[in-house]
Amino acid sequence: MSDGGRPLCVLPLPRAEAAATRFAERLGAPLCALESRRFADGETYLRVLGDVAGCDVAVVAEMRDPDAQLPGLLLLPDALRDLGAVSVGLIAPYLPYMRQDARFRPGEAVTARSFARLISSAYQWLVTVDPHLHRIASLDEVYALRSVVVQSAPAIAAWLRAHVERPLVVGPDAESAQWASHVARLAGAPHIVLRKTRRGDTEVEIDAPGSTSQHRGCTPVLVDDIISTGSTLAEAVRLLTGRGFARPFCVGVHAVLVGDAEARLQTAGVRRIVTCDTLTHPSNEIALADRVVEAVTLARAADRA
Repeated sequence: MSDGGRPLCVLPLPRAEAAATRFAERLGAPLCALESRRFADGETYLRVLGDVAGCDVAVVAEMRDPDAQLPGLLLLPDALRDLGAVSVGLIAPYLPYMRQDARFRPGEAVTARSFARLISSAYQWLVTVDPHLHRIASLDEVYALRSVVVQSAPAIAAWLRAHVERPLVVGPDAESAQWASHVARLAGAPHIVLRKTRRGDTEVEIDAPGSTSQHRGCTPVLVDDIISTGSTLAEAVRLLTGRGFARPFCVGVHAVLVGDAEARLQTAGVRRIVTCDTLTHPSNEIALADRVVEAVTLARAADRA
């Protein structure tokens, strides 16, 4: 895809090759390969295997394990501009470092803001899907670049309408309420939000703040933006089945799914795990690639304005 004679090329960071291929095909843009390895002392080696001079470059990153990818993520844009790229943007469907968005104890790093400053200094635009916004109202508060956010709720609601009879959308905790309510509204389904008390990184207690008897006969669908350890969702599954509901679906935007998360959910009694294709995983059933490509077009246009 070119823009007034300025072509676009798509370049994947390691682990993002499949996603970059999907985006490049839809954008009608060539795929530029990247050679990446570690020197003996642990430093990152990068080599762009293509001509990017005069091009806009869209770097694609799948950030399931962000720390391992930080050197390439931050060093690559400077190398691309040094090789003649006109602008460099970032497609990161899953945007990490949104969890620590405030200083809860003295001396803590507010890494959501630190990471935003690093990315804003390296890239000219950003496309992502449903970042984990809690105490930060929008990316514009912390990112000093053009950003376009793709909403997953319409695609999730469409999946619900097609696959679940009489769904009850359930947010497992207060932070999930924004996604659960949006999906429920678009799907024309009722929704409830559970209450979570955290006892540690993987230990939580879940309760329902009110009666759920009016929703008996519905199929519960737990909806959250990130499925990480699965602890919160597993406790929510146990609560719902303990109250007489059918085995719930678990629908997540981002399939982080670390360690034994899937096994934990299966043991708790989940019916099925379904995720969007922001992070490549066998549970990906909800495609957002077309919406991401539309957002890339908007981001490039905003960058030119």
